[in-house]
Amino acid sequence: MRQTGKLDYLEMPASGGSIDSVKAFYARAFSWSFTDYGAGYSAFNEGIDGGFDGSPEAIQKPLPVLYSDNLEATLATIEEAGGKIVRPIFSFPGGRRFHFTDPAGNELAVWSET
Repeated sequence: MRQTGKLDYLEMPASGGSIDSVKAFYARAFSWSFTDYGAGYSAFNEGIDGGFDGSPEAIQKPLPVLYSDNLEATLATIEEAGGKIVRPIFSFPGGRRFHFTDPAGNELAVWSET
């Protein structure tokens, strides 16, 4: 069951090589399987849901993604706590999300199905 503020997804970059080579590595090394969402994104479910982002805009380090049942309220809470919104709410094929940085400069995302 998803809960607001809990780690729900891990997105990792795949722009250092082709997404096909990254998928082949994890399939061979750990028997992972993938679901492709277009040419530049491939999801996995291997203990935690996640995906590899091969787009040129991909963040070049792992991106922890938290869940929220109220995206706007969570965004406001993050700002009130001192977080900085670095990518405002936007839609993607699974719902909507935004990105923020914490006081140490770590970038995270928060997503919601609505």
